[in-house]
Amino acid sequence: MGKGGGCLPSKQRAPIGVSDQDPPNPERGSSSISVQNQISSANATAAPVQDGALQVQPPKKLKIFIVFYSMYGHVEILAKKMKKGVDSVEGVEGVLYRVPETLAPEVLDQMRVPQKDNEAPVISAEGLVEADGLLFGFPTRYGSMASQMKAFFDSTGKLWEQQRLVGVPAGFFVSTGTQGGGQETTAWTAITQLAHHGMVYVPIGYTFGAEMFKMDSIRGGSPYGAGVFSGDGTREPSETELALAEHQGRYMAGMVKRFAQSS
Repeated sequence: MGKGGGCLPSKQRAPIGVSDQDPPNPERGSSSISVQNQISSANATAAPVQDGALQVQPPKKLKIFIVFYSMYGHVEILAKKMKKGVDSVEGVEGVLYRVPETLAPEVLDQMRVPQKDNEAPVISAEGLVEADGLLFGFPTRYGSMASQMKAFFDSTGKLWEQQRLVGVPAGFFVSTGTQGGGQETTAWTAITQLAHHGMVYVPIGYTFGAEMFKMDSIRGGSPYGAGVFSGDGTREPSETELALAEHQGRYMAGMVKRFAQSS
């Protein structure tokens, strides 16, 4: 798929995991989302003949950029799980990026924000055009995205003017402090960013299966994307929250492959 070239999914194909019945859980042995087997050997690139033998090169991997802001580490944990899910799909690779920090170091020190590692480099707005798909992760602030992520989206004006992100599939994952803190509204209010760029929003729906319906424990996440409850900042993500993040990465990778194959 071209970078921001307006690729749209084929109207003749149903999205992965969609059926006439409630979708099963792909992490529990379902075959409805068999993304690993979707890449065809016909996509391989044939190189010039050398020494009488046809040299076949594997296709170039599709790139999903996982772009996040994480203050206390919760969103970053989900981002890494999401990358694991993306990387599990043949032909697709997840790449982690941070957005720039907007708060001064002394302010971060007063807020007792842990120092960031260098594992995920900082990305500029221009770097987004190199992605075949995008996953944006951020904590909530009064029911919408944190100002650091909003500032990053605000810096994409030139890309909007040139329509360089049109048709790129994108999704969200979030962190909130409380159960009513914005697991859904944070994603709702972020959709406007995608709409103005002409990007294609890819929610996960109920493709996680039975885990989406359980009521016996606290769990972040929704049909709009994975999520985690951070509490006062000390709560660790549950196994279900981590599994949902990994599932979203795998699901998104399958969707990006389908978009690329239909272009």
